[in-house]
Amino acid sequence: MKEPLGRVARLSKSSLRVPALDYPKTITEITGFILSKVEEAKAGGVVVGLSGGVDSSLTAALCVRALGKEKVIGVLLPTSFTPAEDIRDAESHADQLGIRTEHVSIEAVTQCFFKSLGINPQDPGCRGPSANIRARSRMIMLYYYANRNNFLVAGTGDRSESLIGFFTKHGDGGVDFLAIAHLYKTQVRALAEYLGVPRSIAYKPSSPQLYPGHKATDEIPLDYDQLDPVLVGLFDYRLPSEEVSEQAGVPLTTIMEVIRRHRISNHKRALPPMLVCK
Repeated sequence: MKEPLGRVARLSKSSLRVPALDYPKTITEITGFILSKVEEAKAGGVVVGLSGGVDSSLTAALCVRALGKEKVIGVLLPTSFTPAEDIRDAESHADQLGIRTEHVSIEAVTQCFFKSLGINPQDPGCRGPSANIRARSRMIMLYYYANRNNFLVAGTGDRSESLIGFFTKHGDGGVDFLAIAHLYKTQVRALAEYLGVPRSIAYKPSSPQLYPGHKATDEIPLDYDQLDPVLVGLFDYRLPSEEVSEQAGVPLTTIMEVIRRHRISNHKRALPPMLVCK
């Protein structure tokens, strides 16, 4: 049994693992949540940005289960450097689900931003800001389709990304609800496979494709197979960092980096701070 939050749990090394999912229960919970959010907003359905990766593929599959294929729009928003494989995967999975799709390249829009701001996106010092412009351009286009159809934008972020702030504020973080943000990446992969998402998508190396050759492992402190148990130890069981390091077999300096990223990204997971009048 999981220890209550706030208490220090003493676990054997084999216990520092990502919990296995009860797949039918998890599916029922998520689809019920999706349906409730759409009904509360009196919306007609949802828009999902399709990247060809596991998070968006699983989110789309769950939305179809919750709402029906006619109430889900998949939007592909490639760049000039998006791998053809990712586009094919997104298209084939959308066909498998039977959902309507829209294809819009973000290249022209982002180039206008770069030109107006005098940015050379190839400059290493501008890589981060340029990447965020691409992510925020995608958000704008998703909301165009959502607004035009009286739909909501379904977020595709997972718990692993959320806890370390690995998402763009007002970019992929700019959504109406998050369907799988309580699931770690390794749980997302397993649930996707259970729901019939092709293994080539479910276990594809993660990449936001915000600059040429972009891989998630360029920016996160550990690959997800190692990161998720660390996150479980730190945030689910509230273990001391030294104990997480020992049980996960990860250097303490890396554990401290995970904690640092969580701390400095708190603003991404909260509403903007504001004064409260008394």
